[in-house]
Amino acid sequence: MPDTATPDSTGLPGTAAYERTERTVPSRSRERASYDHETVHSILDAAYLCHLGFIRDGAPVVLPTLFARVGDRLYVHGSTGSRPLRATGAAAPGLAVCLTVTHVDGLVLARSAFHHSMNYRSVVVHGIARTVTDPEERRVALDAIVDQVVPGRSRDSRPADAKELAATAVIRLDLDEVSAKSRTGGPNDDPEDLSLPYWAGVVPLNHGYAAPVPSGDLDPSVQVPDYLTAL
Repeated sequence: MPDTATPDSTGLPGTAAYERTERTVPSRSRERASYDHETVHSILDAAYLCHLGFIRDGAPVVLPTLFARVGDRLYVHGSTGSRPLRATGAAAPGLAVCLTVTHVDGLVLARSAFHHSMNYRSVVVHGIARTVTDPEERRVALDAIVDQVVPGRSRDSRPADAKELAATAVIRLDLDEVSAKSRTGGPNDDPEDLSLPYWAGVVPLNHGYAAPVPSGDLDPSVQVPDYLTAL
């Protein structure tokens, strides 16, 4: 369980640091691991795509999907016909999952093939995913997922109607067993390789947005909203 601290901006209980467990302490490069509230949340909040892993029929399955963080909870949504979401609702007390988020910030090119690497930021969450049935929590979760992709978008789109809500399942994963891991800096070449005539360094990768492209059937009087130009 996380160490208790003051509530964050969502009003939900905050954390100072997440407790280390056997599953959250990496077997290699332990110095790159972080467990503090700010680091974990900043990595999650900068992403909108996660990978959700679970066991289905005795075999591992990993699915890419949208997600959102609200306080110390992550929400994932999908079709009510989705097998993992059905399993989450049918299992007691829920479905054991592993959720990951990764940002690649740079390609690290070393003089030796062995020392090539990447600069990255990642979060791994272990826990039990549970189906959200409370209508208000579902509404908050679905709005958060829309806003995780484009902040402000949930207020500038038609809310889901009753039929759409009936076809949508939402699952919750509490941030209890979680860790972050990151790498920064240049290559770690061996001293005897420093004189080799091969280029070494970092190729930065930047995430960016191009100008929004309007739908072909959009009314010309509808202007690009401020929250898009702010991207």
